[in-house]
Amino acid sequence: MKLAYNTGDRPSFGKLVIFALQQLLAIMAATLVVPVITNGAVEKAITEDVIKWKFTAQMSPAAALFGAGVGTLVYLFFTKKKSPVFLGSSFAFLGSMAAAFTGAASMALGYVGLILGAVLAGLVYVVIALIVKVAGVGWINKLMPAVVIGPTVAIIGLSLAGNAIGDLKKANAGGSVYTAVICGLITLFVTMICSVYGNKGIKLIPFIIGILAGYAVAACLTFIGKQMGTTSLLVTDFSAFDIFKPENISIESFISIPQFTFVTAFGAFGEITGPYIATIAVAYVPVAFVVFAEHIADHKNISSIIEKDLLEDPGLSRTLLGDGVGSMAGAFFGGCPNTTYGESIGCVAITGNASVATIFAAAIGAIVISFITPFVAFVNSIPSCVMGGVCMALYGFIAVSGLKMVQKVDLEDNRNLFVVSTILIAGIGGLTLSFGKVTITAVACALILGIFVNFILSAGKGKKEAK
Repeated sequence: MKLAYNTGDRPSFGKLVIFALQQLLAIMAATLVVPVITNGAVEKAITEDVIKWKFTAQMSPAAALFGAGVGTLVYLFFTKKKSPVFLGSSFAFLGSMAAAFTGAASMALGYVGLILGAVLAGLVYVVIALIVKVAGVGWINKLMPAVVIGPTVAIIGLSLAGNAIGDLKKANAGGSVYTAVICGLITLFVTMICSVYGNKGIKLIPFIIGILAGYAVAACLTFIGKQMGTTSLLVTDFSAFDIFKPENISIESFISIPQFTFVTAFGAFGEITGPYIATIAVAYVPVAFVVFAEHIADHKNISSIIEKDLLEDPGLSRTLLGDGVGSMAGAFFGGCPNTTYGESIGCVAITGNASVATIFAAAIGAIVISFITPFVAFVNSIPSCVMGGVCMALYGFIAVSGLKMVQKVDLEDNRNLFVVSTILIAGIGGLTLSFGKVTITAVACALILGIFVNFILSAGKGKKEAK
């Protein structure tokens, strides 16, 4: 595809701010929800150890956003500002983070567990990066050729389809599913129309316009519903703005310092024991290997979009270091290990804006906005159905990007056909495997199975050709 802005291009300051805001809107909802989900899991884990602190030991969504910004800056530094990827809170580590909290004997150790776990997971990336630095990336390309990586990238998008549709049908204020779907589809259609029929400027910000249009419709329907006493029209939950009520208003209603993880954890490091470290390692390290597979797929995907192999330049060793060290830095502030975000990649694909300067500005914006209470409240008030409409386009583009890779594969050859079909069915079917608290995701299972099938069938191909 023809890019409006290539990786090294720098838009004017005004455009840069708008493009960065669009990236933030694309990734922010998911980044903010990870600590919220973790808090919910901890709330359910009522034990004698946990009950002492479970109502006060809450991960901060604002701190997670700050950590995502810091992690992205670290990633850009290691990749020499050549890879247009934003790092956000990783969903893969949800179970690990909950285990780090509930496995602790106090609130302080819970937060130490978050930092320690992210460091151990990040070290996995560092070790793999060193191996890649010595051995090169040739083995990666042989292990994961287009016939394997293409359908795997498609699965990343398709596996998120359920999340998008689930959000599309959700009215946060309790309205009917039909009202929610209408708001979500309006968001989707406005986004598509802007992207296809808009002028050059509009095509670069279709998500901002789509989200604002969907938000406006949802707010209007909610207002009408409240005036008429019709609950089916209630879509937007404005409770996030309660901090601006006269009885609640204070300086923190406008500017507040996020609850950074390292501040809460400070002073507890002396209580760490060997068994405690082992518990955290078991929760985090295996998941890091799973996320490594998704790291490869995401970078293969963005490479196909910008038509430049990022595994060669700046190199897989650098992207791994950026992701690993970025996760450590992000968790130090926000508790959540970071990962490359499909929403960010989808945004690049649809808008044609691969400017790394935009990602850099988005990272700075995430850090700044984490202190601005009204903006965080606004994002929290965006109805799920509106974000569901946007994500239908984002996740769909990820899936299509993977299918485009498969175009180069000879599907008349049954060997290739079996590899692609195995990956698609395993991924779409939701094949997952759990070992204790460690779950191998459908994407990782599909990729591993695809590599295994390709290895067996390729070996047979080599023997046949040798005769």
